[in-house]
Amino acid sequence: MPRLGATIPNFKAETTKGPIDFYEFLGDKWAILFSHPSDFTPVCTTELGRIASHYKEFEKRNTKLVALSCDDVKSHNDWVGDIKNYCKDIKGEFPFAIIGDENRDLAVKLDLLDEENQHNLETAITVRALYIIGPDRKLKLSMVYPASTGRNVDEILRVLDSLQLFHKNSTVVTPANWKPGDKVMIHPAVKDDQLSTLFPKGVDIVDMPSGVSYVRFTNDY
Repeated sequence: MPRLGATIPNFKAETTKGPIDFYEFLGDKWAILFSHPSDFTPVCTTELGRIASHYKEFEKRNTKLVALSCDDVKSHNDWVGDIKNYCKDIKGEFPFAIIGDENRDLAVKLDLLDEENQHNLETAITVRALYIIGPDRKLKLSMVYPASTGRNVDEILRVLDSLQLFHKNSTVVTPANWKPGDKVMIHPAVKDDQLSTLFPKGVDIVDMPSGVSYVRFTNDY
């Protein structure tokens, strides 16, 4: 699996919306590339349906979506009708492309196969991997779930918000369970004597038994 900060290699593929050159597709935007085990399966249907129904939320965040599995494009196109039937709030054309990877070339290139089946390319299926890729084409976050567990779209949006906040302002980081509007924490690299300049609206410092003032919150971001 690519390491955080690694450059995602360019690739060309056939999709439900025609041929794709990934770097051209990405442009200067963020992207989420996510794989699912197989078409016409129950958990995958709920996942792609939920992600599609939240498509406008990803658009607001300047983020493109593209899915992938080891099925061909015809299978994907046939399956889309079922996804739209399940998630009836998807109106009009299905909003994002699904890559056909029946030869598993891209699954191997991006390390999307599980350990047990990675060498059995006759039967290997892609795991539920999700890569958030920045405009610099580098991997910012990865999530990997087994086939038995569906992903949480709200969490995908939450971590995307956190990543984009840090991209905009690297002096702040987000604590556990953070969501937009909550206080953020100040990056450990920021010195106490910089606080009044960087955060003129104020900082809350939590007293710790160690006496080290490293737990620092602010709404000024």
